[in-house]
Amino acid sequence: MTDKGRTVKNRSKSRQFAVQALYSWLLTEQSISDIEVHFISEHDMEDADVSYFQEILHFVASHKMALIDHMEGFLSRTFSDVDPVEKAILLVGVFELEQRKDIPYRVSINESVECAKIFGAEEGHKFINGIMDKVAGKLREAEVKAPRKKKARKK
Repeated sequence: MTDKGRTVKNRSKSRQFAVQALYSWLLTEQSISDIEVHFISEHDMEDADVSYFQEILHFVASHKMALIDHMEGFLSRTFSDVDPVEKAILLVGVFELEQRKDIPYRVSINESVECAKIFGAEEGHKFINGIMDKVAGKLREAEVKAPRKKKARKK
């Protein structure tokens, strides 16, 4: 596997772990540091980018309200009424849209949808996709409106 492929795999696993850890944090209200230490000790983090996992956790915990503000106008209900799993997925996704401009917005949306398919309710991925798409339009307007590059064909 190439280094780039490994990075993508590691980030995907890191996002999934972050969703699980943030779900626990949202439910228990323990300190994010305690959640982090417990989660790392209880899970095989070999396939994950641990530093990215930690970056997500600590940023979300420190900036939760700002992240919620980005999506509040697009929700059909208050954030507090959103399912806790979907809250965790949205917080990770909006973190990426806001903070990680090196990750294309389509990747952030797709990864959020994939997390919803793994962890969320049966139709939760549709809700996540809709909110993430609208937040991307707000936070990454230029990128969203830019013409798509055509992929080069393999010969």
